[in-house]
Amino acid sequence: MTATVGVVVFPGSNCEHDVVEALEALGATGKLLWHSERSLAGVDAVVLPGGFAHGDYLRPGALARFAPIMSAVETFAHDGGAVVGICNGFQVLTEAKLLPGALQKNRGLTFLCQDAEIEIVSDRSVLTSGIAPGSRLTIPINHFEGNYICDKATLAELEAQGRVVARYVDNPNGSVGSIAGIANAAGNVVGLMPHPERAVNELWGSGDGRRLFGSLITSATATAATAGA
Repeated sequence: MTATVGVVVFPGSNCEHDVVEALEALGATGKLLWHSERSLAGVDAVVLPGGFAHGDYLRPGALARFAPIMSAVETFAHDGGAVVGICNGFQVLTEAKLLPGALQKNRGLTFLCQDAEIEIVSDRSVLTSGIAPGSRLTIPINHFEGNYICDKATLAELEAQGRVVARYVDNPNGSVGSIAGIANAAGNVVGLMPHPERAVNELWGSGDGRRLFGSLITSATATAATAGA
């Protein structure tokens, strides 16, 4: 059974078509969802893509968090559905309180656009379930506000519960604990600052993003099979 992954489009999103192309290259069906929609009917997983939702006015993700579709995304997440936020999507998930912490300006106040090596820390998430902890992937980053922060208690909780899913090998932006991605307690909501959709073809430099999307598609396919049973 083919999984359908919804990709939410906010005004200012600019990675949605890349995500759809990456998903479809791996056999899933990608479905663009406009931010004003109120239903996720027919979707087995959701991706909030990168970009500059609502121009990042106020702060990244703060306005997108109130989009009509986010009510459906929150219900979907609370019901156990797979939700992944990439870069700006990660920021939206923190603003929506689906993930703890926040993203602030990079150390040195420098926009970063480069390859980054990340290490998978936990396979207890829908984005990393098929990847052995300790694996290193090369995934591009492209952000100005990708510096993950949280208080000491939250960091200790994330570490203790295995919710840090990926770390930078050489921290480029100052993120606490070199965090590149985290999950909620159930592992079905994941935020990742690097862009796996830009690493699905070795001709571009790396195909490692396929491993991350492969895990997501496996989870979405299981959801589709259950729904069709």
